[in-house]
Amino acid sequence: METVRLDKWLWAARFFKTRALAKKAIEGGKVHYNGARAKTSKSVEVGALVRVPQGWDYWEVEVVALSDQRRGASEARELYRETPESEARRLREAEGRRLTNQAMQHPLRRPDKKQRRDIHRFQRQHDD
Repeated sequence: METVRLDKWLWAARFFKTRALAKKAIEGGKVHYNGARAKTSKSVEVGALVRVPQGWDYWEVEVVALSDQRRGASEARELYRETPESEARRLREAEGRRLTNQAMQHPLRRPDKKQRRDIHRFQRQHDD
């Protein structure tokens, strides 16, 4: 049976651009293998659950196939299957971030010189 190191599998599955980034995430405790922190050299098994950080979110995936070679994105997606709970959580959190950004009022333009002076004056008065 073929064995693959965790850092190589994460790189081959295209969760990280380089093995060095995968190694850094694993050693930093960001990646969990079957619910526990893992080491870089951990052998990956089919059926294992891996929790991987991706931007703002965490992906929780089940290992479906093993590979130590980096291929195209469509082939890399065949190495894992995201759990339904993980997908629902990611979509829910993304929607929350979208709604939060919508609720924020952004200025229509940058402050001009007089407005900037007023802002600085206000900040100096309230620094005490």
